[in-house]
Order: sequence, then structure tokens, then C-alpha cells
Amino acid sequence: MRTIQMTLDDDLVKSVDRIAKELKTTRSAFARKALRDAIHQMQVRRLEERHRKGYQSKPVKKGEFDVWEAAQAWGDE
Repeated sequence: MRTIQMTLDDDLVKSVDRIAKELKTTRSAFARKALRDAIHQMQVRRLEERHRKGYQSKPVKKGEFDVWEAAQAWGDE
């Protein structure tokens, strides 16, 4: 693990410290989790964008997935 230096607004530090105390964790642990969560969200957004572009470039054709309809279980039967 590396130690890094960051510049943060005073209000942000106060909020982080307050929440870290509520969660019974440290400022560093809270920041690590927040950064991991932000990275995960960015990865999900990128995948969603790739899927969106894929479906725009090759839209679903009428009847393309009809073969799968019988395999779907909706739980209302």
C-alpha cells in the first residue's frame, strides 16, 4: 500500500471525517472504498455505453429472440 497526498476542501474533509466516524472506520479506509466504488461505476458506465453503441450499430431484428420466449419464466404462471 502506498501513502499519497491529496488536497481536499475543508467541508469535504469534515464530511468524510463525520461519516467515517459514524461507520467506525478511518478516513483512509473510507476514501479507498469510495475510490473503488467510483472506479466500478465508471467501468459499468463504459460497458453500458459499449452495449448501447453495439445495439445502435446492429439493432435487434423483429423476431430475432422469439426462439427464447418459451424458455422465459415470469413467475405468474
